[in-house]
This record gives sequence, C-alpha cells and structure tokens, in this order.
Amino acid sequence: MYRLLSKMEVDRRLVGLAIVLLIIWVGFDLASGGRFITPRNLFNLSVQTASVAVMACGMVLIIVTRHIDLSVGAMLGVLAMIMGVVQADLLPQYLGYNHPATWALTLLVGLIIGAAIGGIQGAAVGYLGVPAFIVTLGGLLVWRGSAWWVTQGRTVAPLDANFMLLGGGIDGTIGASWSWIVALVAIIGIIYATIIERRRRLSFKFPVKPLWAEYTNALIKGGIVLAIIITLNAYYLPTRAAEAILAERGLPVTPENLQISHGLPIPLLIVILVAIALIVVSRRTRFGRYVFAMGGNPQAAALAGIDTKRMTVAVFALMGVLCAISAAISSARLQSAGNDLGTLDELRVIAAVVIGGTSLAGGVGSIYGALIGALVMQSLQSGMALLGVDTSLQSIVIGLVLVLAVFSDQYLNRRHSDPTT
Repeated sequence: MYRLLSKMEVDRRLVGLAIVLLIIWVGFDLASGGRFITPRNLFNLSVQTASVAVMACGMVLIIVTRHIDLSVGAMLGVLAMIMGVVQADLLPQYLGYNHPATWALTLLVGLIIGAAIGGIQGAAVGYLGVPAFIVTLGGLLVWRGSAWWVTQGRTVAPLDANFMLLGGGIDGTIGASWSWIVALVAIIGIIYATIIERRRRLSFKFPVKPLWAEYTNALIKGGIVLAIIITLNAYYLPTRAAEAILAERGLPVTPENLQISHGLPIPLLIVILVAIALIVVSRRTRFGRYVFAMGGNPQAAALAGIDTKRMTVAVFALMGVLCAISAAISSARLQSAGNDLGTLDELRVIAAVVIGGTSLAGGVGSIYGALIGALVMQSLQSGMALLGVDTSLQSIVIGLVLVLAVFSDQYLNRRHSDPTT
C-alpha cells in the first residue's frame, strides 16, 4: 500500500484523515440507527461546515507563515452584525427592502471592513513586531465587544431575502440540473488539470507519475464529485414546499413531480470556489510561493528580497476577507445576526487546520487537509448532537481532539527531524 500511494503521489496523511472521517461517519450511523449517513443529514452537514471551512482555508496560510489568528470567531461576529445593520437598517432607507442590489452591497461592505480589520492586525504583527498570538488575542476581545456595541446587544433581523440565499436552506440551492452541470465542469477541470500538470513536468524534465496512476487519481477525484452530487440530489424538498413550487409553475401535483431535489447548496458552492482559488494562489502564484518561503525560513525569505512585513499584512487581510464571507454564510443560515455568532469558531478553525496536516512550526500546510479537518470537526459535533450528547461533553471531546491533533503534529515533526527514529 505504501509503494502504491508513493507512485500515485498521494499524501498519506490525507488518506489517513479520510479513513478517520469514514470511521466517524460509520460509527455515528450505527449508533444512531442509520440516521447519520443519509442525504438529508449530509446536506445539513455540508451547510453547517461551510463557514468554518472557508475560514480554515485562510488559517492554513496564517499558520504556514508561523503565525496564528485567535480572533477569527470574533471577527465573524462583528462583521455579521455590521452586515446585518447595513441590510436591515441602512440600505432600506434608500433602496427599500429586498432590493436586488442589497445583498451585493452588504457583502461588499463586509469584505472591505474584513480586509481592513485583518490588515490592521497584520500591520501590528508585521511592522510593529507584536506577536500574532497577543495581537489576535486582543482582537478577540476587541471585536467581540464591538459586535455588541454595534447594536447594543440586539439581534438584527429580518435580513435581506436574497442575502439569506447564501446560507442554504430550501431556496439557497442550485437544484439538480445545475448541480449536474457543476459536476460536469468539475470533472472536465480535473481532467484538464491532470493533463496540464503532466505536460508541465515533462517540459521541465521532472519525473512524472505512471499513466495508470494519473488515470487512477483522476477517476478517484471524479468519483468523489459524482458521489457528492448524487447524494445531494437524493435529498428532496419537503412536500409542502414542493407543492408550492409546482403551483407557482402551474404543474400538476403528482408523486413524480413532488420529487424536487435540493441539489448543491450555495454555501458548499462558496467553499468550493474559495478552496479552488486558494489552491491556485498557493501553488501557482508568487504570493503563494512567498507564503511558504516565509514559513520555511523567515530570515532566508527576507534575505532573498521578500517583503515579509507586507506579506504578513496581506495574509491577515485575506483572513479578514474570508471571515466576512463566513459571516455572510453564518448569518444567512440563521436568518439573523446575533451577538454570540462565531463564538468558539476560532477553536474549530484552528483544530480543523491542525488536524488537516498544517504544521504549527510553519512552512507546511494543505487546503485539502483543512477542508477534511473542518468536516471531521463538524461531523463529531453533529454526530454527538444527533445522539443527544450534552453540549458540555461535546466541548470536552472537541478540546481533546484539538490537543491530540497538536500532539500528533509535534510527534510527526520530531520523527521527521530525528533520522534515528
């Protein structure tokens, strides 16, 4: 098996993490009497994981550069409150309620403020030399307090109808047909990326994988895409919602017509787009190369001409942008913006990233791993909730998982650095 994975150039840690996820799913499914691995629960799981997964993608770059951001949950909270006020109180004065431009303007405000908040924290770390732990710990307190101050503690609702589509739900999906189109585009993209990568390696005379390994990798990735779409399309709308849609379209209410699939939820689509963008940035751009160079050896990176201070600001600003996206997803899913939104999300995000193989020592990280790690964390939480486990015990389990993940990271680093082990 080791030789097979080596020839396929598959990250063995990701394979192990995927196996752990499968064991968790099967275990909860058996314990719940077959209620966990169902289209409905997996659909809900994907929506619930989305906000943490988006932030985890950004946290990979933060930790790769040997920093950390403890303020992401608080940033999510204050940005959600700001966007809530913008769409519920400010814009309706000029555009009215549920204007088509409201959701876009609201999101734009959130992205700008998120980038500014992240940039300020990055400047304190990069230019002032304050440790990121201290800066973001202070940020956690400042932005959590600011979230309350924005509205003096009140919950902001109702939100814009179009904005709430970002949270998923009955209307926040793209349906079966568009889901199959997305699957087709994804499979074509996988094939294209495989061909391009092989040609690039050959052009530089780098070693390439055997053709059978290329085909196998592409088949596995395509199979995962198909499995996801088939599962999501197997979750149908509630009968009353389906009847309302059929009446709106002037179609007869028959058993066949009532089977309207949810399809791909918009939050999951956002996660996919964010992940693809950051994978391309980290692997194919100068910015990504600089990030990993800084994490590998900050002094050497600075001597090589990399402006490490400006890069630090850019990475934290990007984290702020992703917090704004997560804030939009979270508040839209709950259809309101409350003061407790994002509480303890910093724990879940950091745990997801470390579980996914990003080293706290810097220089090593994986977007794929962070996504699987986020899914592991949410699966544990959702599975325990499904079994009726007390909330306090859920927190204990999540905390233990984080400690074990950090211990595993340290253990693997020691083995790698010590050739005698």
